[in-house]
Amino acid sequence: MYQQVLRPLFFTLDPEQAHNLAIKTGKTICSSSFILDRLADLFCYDHPYLRQEVMGIEFKNPLGLAAGFDKNAEVIALWQSLGFGFAEVGTITPLPQMGNPKPRLFRLVEDEAILNRMGFNNDGAKEIADRLKDHISFPIGINLGKQKDTPLDRAKEDYRDCFRWLKDKGSYFVVNVSSPNTPNLRDLQSIDHLQGILSDIQAENKTSKPVLVKIAPDLKDEEIKEIVDLCLNCQVRGIIATNTTTARHNLKTTKLAKGKKIEEEAGGISGQPLKHRSNQVIQMIWQHSQGKIPIVGVGGIGSPDDAWQKLTAGASLLQIYTGLVYQGPGLIKTILKGITARMEQHNFTNIRQVIGSKIK
Repeated sequence: MYQQVLRPLFFTLDPEQAHNLAIKTGKTICSSSFILDRLADLFCYDHPYLRQEVMGIEFKNPLGLAAGFDKNAEVIALWQSLGFGFAEVGTITPLPQMGNPKPRLFRLVEDEAILNRMGFNNDGAKEIADRLKDHISFPIGINLGKQKDTPLDRAKEDYRDCFRWLKDKGSYFVVNVSSPNTPNLRDLQSIDHLQGILSDIQAENKTSKPVLVKIAPDLKDEEIKEIVDLCLNCQVRGIIATNTTTARHNLKTTKLAKGKKIEEEAGGISGQPLKHRSNQVIQMIWQHSQGKIPIVGVGGIGSPDDAWQKLTAGASLLQIYTGLVYQGPGLIKTILKGITARMEQHNFTNIRQVIGSKIK
């Protein structure tokens, strides 16, 4: 139904209009427990092999929704009913923010990819904190960012203030220093900046909530290893690999709206073009840390094979976004059943046996 009816309908709309329609529809669905239950009957797939504890959190399966789709935590119940094991909201800044000028979201259909330069548009930490429930039965990650106009030398204050507002509302928290769509934000991946941000958050983190760092795929290998070492020294509980890429290599899509060349459009690309580099980064982190830090693998997951590659490279958890846009919610169950089938094929009985095994 999604491929034949809903996707053609959504794809006739501007991408951001389609996204807003999806959220609006999701809010209507979330107002009905009957519909949510029927969706769960249709989409959820549960298997004991898929359950695991990571960072002290119980996950019913390893597949989650990546940040960026439900920025303002408006349809949390929907993600649980569609079969996700967790969902990540945000990116959230201390104050409400409009984001970058439109258009700022583009489909690269031939590449099964999305280019975005949204710019952390969100309702702000206080309003989103009021929206999130105190008692979470479904693991929720909260992705934290800085205001566009905050200078880099004060960025740590934004991350600290965001965490302070939201620290009782999430299962884990993500320091997003890797979006290409806020000016100079990626400079915060430098060791000095990142260490200051993490130190300020951990000083506020009296209940020891898991704090993760989300990194860019465009970093040099040595820079990634330095970040891994810092994370291990700063009690960071996980690394998300990776954010979108600014690279424009080997794309089938050459032009976007109004004939503008893809190289002329600013923003980060997600989806299939990111898959190979994301897998490389996951494997590098796994090897360099000797498996000591959990990895959330994201970038180019559109099939069970894609998901399996990330698990065997070293990821403990997975996230999708672009694959959901192109293939619809049925992809969640397809991936989970595919992972289970491969586990049975190799006589694995839990995800821990898969992680870093490099079994094709």
